Amino acid sequence: MAQQVNITELSLPQLEVLKSQLDQEVEFLSSSIAQLKVVQTKYVEAKDCLAVLNKSNEGKELLVPLSSSMYVPGKLSDVGQVLVDVGTGYYVEKSVEDARDFFKRKIDFLTKQMEKIQPALQEKHTMKQAVMEMMSQKIQQLAAVGASQATATKA
Repeated sequence: MAQQVNITELSLPQLEVLKSQLDQEVEFLSSSIAQLKVVQTKYVEAKDCLAVLNKSNEGKELLVPLSSSMYVPGKLSDVGQVLVDVGTGYYVEKSVEDARDFFKRKIDFLTKQMEKIQPALQEKHTMKQAVMEMMSQKIQQLAAVGASQATATKA
């Protein structure tokens, strides 16, 4: 279990270390959400592409990508089955409806994962703000003490 620390009792260098740690945690959580959104977007696009697989498009010509910049002509011969990348280089043949369900499950799973991370990110961000405010107060206190000592030595 995490140990609770009263930030008012921490010195300025300790607050700087805590702020740095919180910065790293915020960056990690933000990066995690961004990566999940990228994967989710790919699943949404794949699910949307299934819409073109209908009987009226069977036999139509299309361009098949060999790379991101090279295509070959092809014909859409089977609009009822697709190969779905299920991870680690494995592809499974599924019906269009099964593929749609698969993508929906993946999208829902990723949405739930992002919803789990979001509160933690918000909490770390709030903690970072509190640490920064405390650092500002400590700096102002140090400046006030320094100013009062400077006027006391002049007198």
